[in-house]
Formats: sequence, structure tokens, C-alpha cells
Amino acid sequence: MNPLRVNPLLAALVPSPARRRTTGAKPPAPSSPPGPPASGGRARRTVPTVVTALGLFAAARLTGVLFLALLARAEGRDTTTLLGRTWDSLWYIGIATEGYGEVREYSRLVLNDLAFFPLYPWLIRGVCALLPVSGGAAGLLIAWTAAGAAACGIYRIGRRMHGRGVGVALVVLWGLTPHSVVLSLAYTEPLLTALAAWALYATLTGRWLWAGALACLAGLSRPNGLAVAAAVAVAAGWHAVTLLRQRRASFHSLWKPLAGTALAPLGWVGFVLWAGLREGDPLGGYLAVQRRWGSAFDFGRGNLEFAGHLLRHPDKLLFTVALAVVLLALLLLGLLVADRAPLPLVVYSAVLVLITVGGSGYFASKPRFLLPAFPLLLPLAAALTRTARARPWHATLVVAALAGLSFAYGAYLVVMATSPL
Repeated sequence: MNPLRVNPLLAALVPSPARRRTTGAKPPAPSSPPGPPASGGRARRTVPTVVTALGLFAAARLTGVLFLALLARAEGRDTTTLLGRTWDSLWYIGIATEGYGEVREYSRLVLNDLAFFPLYPWLIRGVCALLPVSGGAAGLLIAWTAAGAAACGIYRIGRRMHGRGVGVALVVLWGLTPHSVVLSLAYTEPLLTALAAWALYATLTGRWLWAGALACLAGLSRPNGLAVAAAVAVAAGWHAVTLLRQRRASFHSLWKPLAGTALAPLGWVGFVLWAGLREGDPLGGYLAVQRRWGSAFDFGRGNLEFAGHLLRHPDKLLFTVALAVVLLALLLLGLLVADRAPLPLVVYSAVLVLITVGGSGYFASKPRFLLPAFPLLLPLAAALTRTARARPWHATLVVAALAGLSFAYGAYLVVMATSPL
């Protein structure tokens, strides 16, 4: 039996020439000389593959939600509450309904809602004003829509890098990471990833104003949204230097990259300064808020100490998995650099990894911080596509194993684990 005929994922990963070699079919002889494509032909060739990638991603995440719902029912817990009103979701809903100003004391920590960036609460408030839904339902609607938009942007980057098969594989792998359950919750990672993916795509295609505007919004969504601005700024600066070296620089060719660079960090910088003013210290106030939450950038010292403790006392599964994910991210970053990926993708991924590894704070959340770093999966997506061409059933088993791990572990994280994501 030909696996390409029964497995839609493999059919999407293997391009048509390889598919014909596998089935033994020969391409039909043209009856007439080829002419120019009909109007709209390009859209017809592209849309089915985008739909395939989005459909596989949606199927993966809906199956993950089904696993979560079954485990929640077995444990006597409400699925809707777990998806829309858990951990950080409650903070965002509170900001959306009441504004900033809540401070809680927990153990030795002082938890200030200024640690949370404002774009997601703004969107929740807007959806609640337009639709008769609760804050949790609005958060889920935004997160799921953003996850779909992110999947489309990730596919476009993967296709631009290595072809359509890799684009589909990149989306599937991103949707099956151990912590991809976060993409089904009312969290901000889907929103940041969507803005980052399309900002990076705009950067790769030279749309500097779009790149800067999307990076600005990414900077309003999460603290590590700064990585998007860094990628846009470095890419635009390199582009300008290249033009100057080639003596092709002019105002017309430079103003858009420079404008995009200036626009990119405004969201992140603006909120950090505003939060600092609220705390009475424009430059240091936001950092003080983060320190009171137990988070600080200490160049990885806290993470090394915790990793040593974990290796000596592996007391919680999620911490062990978090350590494995962080170490894997470092390896994948090295592979991304070795593959000579475009500069914006390397800078974006490197800054996300640096923030995750170099920052102290709650260790179990670090895989979630790495979820937007989808370019790290490019080497794996390329390898999976090559495997699908040469050994289709091997690729099927790999994807099935990843899916089982993702669905089971994601349900465990949300339903069973007592530590916040």
C-alpha cells in the first residue's frame, strides 16, 4: 500500500515530482505548448497548500483539546474554565475589565499586573464590547484566531526557505511541540507568534514599514516581543549597509528600512516607560516589577542553579521536560546558524533563547516562552520532509509519536499539574 495515498500529511510534505516517482506514474505529455498561466492561477496553486497546512494544524490542536477535555472530565474539572480562565488568563481578563492596578502578595513575591503587556487585554475588551461573550471566551477567540494566523505566516516562511513541503512540516511541528497546548489556551503566545511570523515574512520580502508596524504591535503583546524589533532592526541595518557598500543607497531606498527600524521598538519601549512612570521610576520601574515577581536577567545564573537542583532531585516531571526543551532549543539554534538561515530568523530566535536562558524566574514557564521561536524548527522540518520522500512510513511514525506526546503531555500540564504554565 502506498502511504502517500492514505496519509494526507505525507502527501502534503512530498512535492509532486517525488510523489510521481513513488507511485510509478509518469507525467502526461503536453498536448500543446505551455502558455502563460491564466488569471488567478497562482492563487489556485498556493491556496490548497495553505489550506492543507492550516487544516493539519487545526486538526492537531482540536485533537489536543479533545484529549484535554476527556482528562478534565475524568478528573471532574470544567474544560471551558481550564481553557479560558486559568493562571495568566485571569490576569489578562482582570486588566481587560478593571484596568491596571492589581497587586497581590504570594509567599515572598509581590505580583503586580504591570508585568503583563496591554495588547491582549485591549483586544479582549474590544471583543467583549462587540460580542455578547465573557472575558474568557473572548480571550479564547483571540488566541485561536491568532494561532491560525500564525500558522499561515509560519507556512509562508517555511515555503520561502525550502519549499511547500517544509512549510507544511514547519506548521505541523509547531503545532505538536510538547507545550503546544498553550496555543489552545487564552494566553498571549499565539498573538505574539502571529505578529512575529508576519513581521519576519515582511522583513524577508523587503516590506519594511509592515515589518516595523507588526514588530511594534509584537512589542505590546509580551516582554519577549522585543525579539521581533531586534530582528527587524538588524535586518534593516544590514540592508542599508549593503546598499551603501554597493553604492546604490538613496533616500528612496533607505527611508523605508530606517522608518521600519524606528517604528519596531516603539510598542515595547512605550509600555516599559509607561509602567515605569506608574511605579515612579520611568527607566527602572518595570524591571522592579519583574524582580518582585521573581524574574530578572542574571545571565543564566539562576537557571544553572535550578538545573543542578533538578538533576540532583528530579521531583517534578514538568521541570525535567522544561530543562530538556531549553537544552534542545540551544541545539536547534546552533543548527539554524549552521544552516545559514536568513539573518532576521537567526536574530529573532537567538534573542528569544537569550531571554529564556539568561532570565531567572519560574523555570516551568520557559518552554512556553520558547513557543514563539518557530524558526528553531526549520532544520527539523527540512529533515522530516526528506524522510517523507525517502521513507514515508518512518515519517508517519515520527509524526504519530510527536502527536501522542503533545496531546498527552499537554492535557497533563493543564489538568493534572499543580504548577502554573
